Amino acid sequence: MSPGSRSLREVNVEKLSQERFDVLILGGGINGAVSAAALTARGARVALVDRADFASATSQESSNLIWGGIKYLESYEFGLVRKLCRARNALLRSYPSSVREIRFFTSHSRGFRWPLWMLLAGAWLYWLLGGAFTRRPRLLTLRDIAREEPVVAIEELDGGFEYSDAYLPDNDARFVWGFVRTALQHGCVAANYVESLGSRREGDDWVTLARDVVTGGDLSIRSGVLVNACGPYADRVNEQAGVRTEHRHVLSKGIHLVVGRITSSERALTFFADDGRLFFVLPMGSRTCIGTTDTPVDSPEVGVTAEDRRFVLENINKRLRLTRPLTEADVIAERCGVRPLVVDAAGAGGRDWMQLSRRHAIEADPVRRHVTIFGGKLTDCLNVGQELCEEARRLGVALPRAGATWFGEPDASARKRFVDEAGRMGLDSLAPRGTAERLWRRHGEGAMRLLDAIRADPGAAREAVEGSDVLRCEVEEAGRHEMVVALADFLRRRTALCQVLRRDDLRASAGLRQACRILFGEAGEARRAEYFGEAREPEEQPGGGAPQKGDVGPLHRSGSPGRSTNER
Repeated sequence: MSPGSRSLREVNVEKLSQERFDVLILGGGINGAVSAAALTARGARVALVDRADFASATSQESSNLIWGGIKYLESYEFGLVRKLCRARNALLRSYPSSVREIRFFTSHSRGFRWPLWMLLAGAWLYWLLGGAFTRRPRLLTLRDIAREEPVVAIEELDGGFEYSDAYLPDNDARFVWGFVRTALQHGCVAANYVESLGSRREGDDWVTLARDVVTGGDLSIRSGVLVNACGPYADRVNEQAGVRTEHRHVLSKGIHLVVGRITSSERALTFFADDGRLFFVLPMGSRTCIGTTDTPVDSPEVGVTAEDRRFVLENINKRLRLTRPLTEADVIAERCGVRPLVVDAAGAGGRDWMQLSRRHAIEADPVRRHVTIFGGKLTDCLNVGQELCEEARRLGVALPRAGATWFGEPDASARKRFVDEAGRMGLDSLAPRGTAERLWRRHGEGAMRLLDAIRADPGAAREAVEGSDVLRCEVEEAGRHEMVVALADFLRRRTALCQVLRRDDLRASAGLRQACRILFGEAGEARRAEYFGEAREPEEQPGGGAPQKGDVGPLHRSGSPGRSTNER
């Protein structure tokens, strides 16, 4: 970006007060991002704001899984499982680079509450409910387990089974950013670090007062329809706007620990934890992600506790043959998020806590033209976008391009042009093998700009940060086109660097210093120092999506967000 030029975010923040929108969406997690992408592609004038960065709350703390909810078979929710499996299949078809099938290698302990044959039958039912779209399940003998995954301890097992689901080879927040990018391409006015201060009805419109968190400037955003997509903060935001609903959320905290790679296979190792829940060992690039927990909480502002770490480490050490037990010293990073689970406003629906599902519900008030999205998960995101469009149309929002496609990777011919061009310019000789595939997966057609940058300067194909697969040209792309305001936005959400590299290694990285100069210019060293220094915790005020505790530190009027504490 040339000196004196305004960033995309700055331009969009100005537009928020200057224009009247068909729809304003509060919250830039997966629900808000797909809603914005679907509505703008179909012709609506849409604004999307989040009080922190896009995907900075629940949507950055998942297991990176796209799965049909096999555990819901236990509560006989066959319709939900069928719906989620179809949603998973649609993502596998639409995002062949970004969403991949993965085998779940499941161990069965002797004396478990369900016999092995019953669980295997459930896996076959799951496969059938999923339209036989993935590879078939299979029975695992102890010999199979010992041969194929020798890291699994078999002393307490009587066998296992294997089935398929899907996962994101990159991070979940990057997947969400892809939908924000699609919305921007179709004309959405999207801005991160814009906090909703409350909304009121004024005539036929909603008027939302907001604050630019970076500059402290006040905004007034006018829209015909208001959509609350604030995830675990949705109930607070509704209360603030005086909106009553038939649903509400109960909250469940889930944590993961990221450690060094445990197994060289690309399978997900699946166990039943001591409390009977599914427990995963998941591939995460050069690392392994272990979890998750399921703890009732009253507030979205939570963190990883010593008890959480002990639960995860004890469970995994019991189930793996390791040269030595994993300890806290082996933990490279942590993930901690709050799942918003939908229940009736009057209570928890009489359901046992552990049986509550990750379904979503979209509730609209046709008189006030207000919509709340409750619950949801990455797997179901396409359904959320489609249903939100239907609700918007019923509320009077014109969608002149109602049949437009709003999701999916560019067609195969576009990918072929990119791969062919990368081959002609000898990308594999400039960068590690497989770089072309990663660039396409992360940037789509925008990856062509990266090839142009490498062609102009072969040094742009070098790793940006030591020990990572992120290239220098990707840092430049993030600085120009990806609304990076805080260093945490880049390290945690546009990339997953702080999830795969230790904090001390990042602190010492000369490459990160250079990346900060690229991202923030003269303010680069100050941003870097803030990220690694002491930072004030954010205020716990509800708004258009809220930061996780510790994710964004001080936000001064000069515009300098602080550090993330998600990595160790």
